[in-house]
Amino acid sequence: MTYIVLLIVVLVTATVSGVFGMAGGLMLMGALTLAMPVAAAMVTHGAVQFVSNGWRAILHRKYIDWPIILFYGAGSAVAAALLAMVTYSPTKAWVYLLLGLVPGLAWIPKDRFNLDAAKPVHAVACGLSVTGLNVIAGVSGPLLDVFFVRTALTRHQIVATKAATQAFSHTVKMVFYGVPLFASAQATGLPPWWFFIVAAPLAMLGAYLGGLVLNRMSDVNFLKWTRWIVTGLGVIYLIQAAHLFASS
Repeated sequence: MTYIVLLIVVLVTATVSGVFGMAGGLMLMGALTLAMPVAAAMVTHGAVQFVSNGWRAILHRKYIDWPIILFYGAGSAVAAALLAMVTYSPTKAWVYLLLGLVPGLAWIPKDRFNLDAAKPVHAVACGLSVTGLNVIAGVSGPLLDVFFVRTALTRHQIVATKAATQAFSHTVKMVFYGVPLFASAQATGLPPWWFFIVAAPLAMLGAYLGGLVLNRMSDVNFLKWTRWIVTGLGVIYLIQAAHLFASS
């Protein structure tokens, strides 16, 4: 029954991601962390989000800014190389704390920064920092937004390009947590195989449905609602983190 509920969550969050990008991933990570061990949640989240973001990128491929993808990928590769040299095993309380703090990045005064993902050096820095945060916290959408807010891209270009960049970040996360998980002699805690088979088309369907909603939304409402939704989720996760730390 738990996995059936999680499949519904996958569809809902993929749809939300199709509209607001980072909000859906934030919702899904919180639900998975509640339902399974942290490492398993990270791998599952990475797999589902890889499909969701990958399919969204395919659906909106004509809007993708490919030079940004190239330089972002280079930064992501550097992050992967650095992460390969460390061991990191967060508790559920720590993950919820980070999930609660990450949305605060959405409120950074963007006019004080000159970050622009369209600039090659900034795109590399984006890939490096966003991929690193994605592995540490499970999500990194608000940080990714910091690099895109000053670009001249439309909402469709932003959603499409960000979706493509996240394919890199989620791949690194899956490898980082998946390799030691499968190398262990203990049970992985991952969902059964059929969960991933069903989750993949649901994530693709959600990406398609989200795109329909995005087409009817203005650029102004897109930015405004994204900020408030992730902030609300952040407050919920901070409360959960406080509860877990208090009971540990």
